[in-house]
Amino acid sequence: MIYGITLVLLSIIAVPSLILSKKPNAKELLAKVEPYQGWIGLVFCIWGVWGIITSILNIGWMTTAPIWWATLLAGSIVEATLGFMLGFAVINKIIIGKNESAQVKAAELRAKIAPKQGKLGVLGIIVGIWMIVASFLFTVA
Repeated sequence: MIYGITLVLLSIIAVPSLILSKKPNAKELLAKVEPYQGWIGLVFCIWGVWGIITSILNIGWMTTAPIWWATLLAGSIVEATLGFMLGFAVINKIIIGKNESAQVKAAELRAKIAPKQGKLGVLGIIVGIWMIVASFLFTVA
């Protein structure tokens, strides 16, 4: 359930235009979060990568809880991608550092997925809500 909640929160940060069209007074809240967006993105990118690793390490769940396993993997992929997009500046500065070729590759990857940020954010909200519901429906022992 925590993966679903964090994915929904991250997706809300990733699609501010969608939120602002529904609730104009949310602009102040999003403005407060904006200075920390890079660090939030870095944390969620790491959290998403950890979810991917967890789903791969627990591939045996495919026999006992295949829907939950696929949900965890899909949600973690979306979370890692959105986290990378939001935290790109911090990730580029801290993790990639002065490695020129890695910076170029990261910039190319970001350029490819940046136009899809809004769609990924909406997908993240949907998958996050499904993850919350699925955590109640499909428990893994």
